[in-house]
Amino acid sequence: MNAQQTILQDILEGTKQYIVPLFQRTYSWGKNEWGTLWDDLISLYEMDNPRPHFIGSIVNMPTTSIPEGVSKYMLIDGQQRLTTLLLILILLRDKALEKGDEDFASEINNTLVVNPYKKENDYFKLMPTQVDRKVFQRLVKYNGSNSEIKKKNNQLTQAYTFFEKKLRQVKNSDFNGLKKIITNYFSVVSIVLDPDDNPHLVFESLNSKGRPLTHADLIRNYFFMRIHMDKQQEAYEELWKPMEEKLGEYLTEYIRHYLMKKGTFIKQTDVYYILKERVNAENAVTILEDLARSAFFYQRLLNPKFEKSAEIREQLNRLNRIEVTTAYPLLLTLYQKYDDRIFSECQFIECLKTIENFLIRRFICGIPTNQLNKIFPPVIPQLENKYKIEEFHLGLKEILQSKGYPKNQEFRSRLAENRMYGAGDRNNKTRLILETIESSYGHKENVDVSKLSIEHVMPQTLSEWWQDHLGDEWEVTYELYLHNIGNLTLTAYNAELYNAEFTKKKELYRDSHLEMNRYFTSLDCWRKEDIEKRAHYLSKKALEIWPYFGSEDYEDASIMDVTGTTPQALWILEQYFEVKNWRDVLENTLNTIAELEPEKFEILLNEYPKLISRDKNKFRAVRELPNSTYVEVNLSAQAIKRFCIQAMETLELTSEDWKIQTT
Repeated sequence: MNAQQTILQDILEGTKQYIVPLFQRTYSWGKNEWGTLWDDLISLYEMDNPRPHFIGSIVNMPTTSIPEGVSKYMLIDGQQRLTTLLLILILLRDKALEKGDEDFASEINNTLVVNPYKKENDYFKLMPTQVDRKVFQRLVKYNGSNSEIKKKNNQLTQAYTFFEKKLRQVKNSDFNGLKKIITNYFSVVSIVLDPDDNPHLVFESLNSKGRPLTHADLIRNYFFMRIHMDKQQEAYEELWKPMEEKLGEYLTEYIRHYLMKKGTFIKQTDVYYILKERVNAENAVTILEDLARSAFFYQRLLNPKFEKSAEIREQLNRLNRIEVTTAYPLLLTLYQKYDDRIFSECQFIECLKTIENFLIRRFICGIPTNQLNKIFPPVIPQLENKYKIEEFHLGLKEILQSKGYPKNQEFRSRLAENRMYGAGDRNNKTRLILETIESSYGHKENVDVSKLSIEHVMPQTLSEWWQDHLGDEWEVTYELYLHNIGNLTLTAYNAELYNAEFTKKKELYRDSHLEMNRYFTSLDCWRKEDIEKRAHYLSKKALEIWPYFGSEDYEDASIMDVTGTTPQALWILEQYFEVKNWRDVLENTLNTIAELEPEKFEILLNEYPKLISRDKNKFRAVRELPNSTYVEVNLSAQAIKRFCIQAMETLELTSEDWKIQTT
């Protein structure tokens, strides 16, 4: 960027044109801003030796437009003050003409207001937004009187009238003296951006007032700089404006996802630059037409109510509940092919179900989501290059199978062992899983799940009754099984149930219309073994709903039941630990977490106070860790494995990052 302090005359002199970003906010200064500027002007005008007066910055970026003409600059910041100063200069010109001083009027007009030897739009040194453009141009084209144009209810004409009244109050006004103050003593910082500069960041750092300039604003302006003036209004009304109305605040993110349809991941900060590489004068309208059409699909992804097909609408709603935005580039491509009738509704729905299957399995297995935005975009060119259109739904399964897709053994085990209730979006996804399991029973009558909430059978606050009921190991059971899928159900009686005894809860479950709650009617107790049994039962149901779309080929010891086994080796992030027993496994796992992520170790202290603490007197059998904390080690092999897996989830690590070898 090139920044320098200069005077207004240098900004306006020469054959050039400043273009306010098309369809940007209109001229909005009012009496407060006008009054401040006028007071500054008159204060300097009345001085015998006026000093330079800084009035702000003018930020612009050289650009090209179609057709080419004068040197053009996109006015990124300074629109309001530059427009206002030009209005005052136009007023001085008009008043000079009324007094017969044509030479002075011509000097102002031809050096500061217009490009006298250019035609049509190139004639004007400033091109405001289209809302203000006609009024401004009529003020510029003085024809003996501006009385008619001043009658229009427009902020520009109100400004002109305001300054006209102020000018009358200046005794023995010297038009040339006022003009000299404006052009030679009003100082500005002129910032001209280079093509490699980031106009978005520059604008936000300088513009402390008004709404920020978004990437969508920059993109819109870039498009219309490359569309012929004669076609801009039509393109805006038919293409850009409807897209803007449909997507609102999501417009910038939509454009990013649209650009990612080519198969590459794009950072939010790079959207404007990637688009600049792809759009030119020859293809601007074509790309804008495709962008506008694709916006219809994006609108349906954001809000499925706009989709006519009930089955597609239902599937999109499900995807939105598991936050599928990372797959939007892929979904845009699939949606368009479906809309083009290249493949059928059934094939499209199959693709949507495949994506849900992929995401649900990864969620249950605790696989971090931070890589999904790099997983989905490359799927698009792989599909298009390798598979026939009618095979897309099959090809999608084959491709996703190789991208961290959990196998059946891991899926069932993790669902039965992991914490399914907690912070973030975990509860929303778990609720969807429970609702889907409930729906799988095939109700003859529809159940309104919107009024249901997740219920903990063993409650989150344990009464003395529950502690006695759970037995001597109640603390371990509470810590490791409270948020397990086996201990979760759906109910509309959450307040009534709260921490009621199991016998009381069983009565309410019996009266429930939900099939999954009939499970409890034949039980007399609810302890660790009962939670485990139901967890495995629900995991089998889940496996039927989200079946594996590949072939099984291995077994992982870290997933299996380890009761009665002896560990020999432990790998955490490919670091090898020799272990002799399960207590060694627990100690090394927690030490690794403490070393890698001490802040997340603090989370463990808060979430598992009955298993890990800074107070060793809380435990029966303890080991001290290097960070002066203590861990309960009087646990079964299966309990230690369960605790380690749940602890590793705080690091967002997967079964590939934590492995054990047993005998």
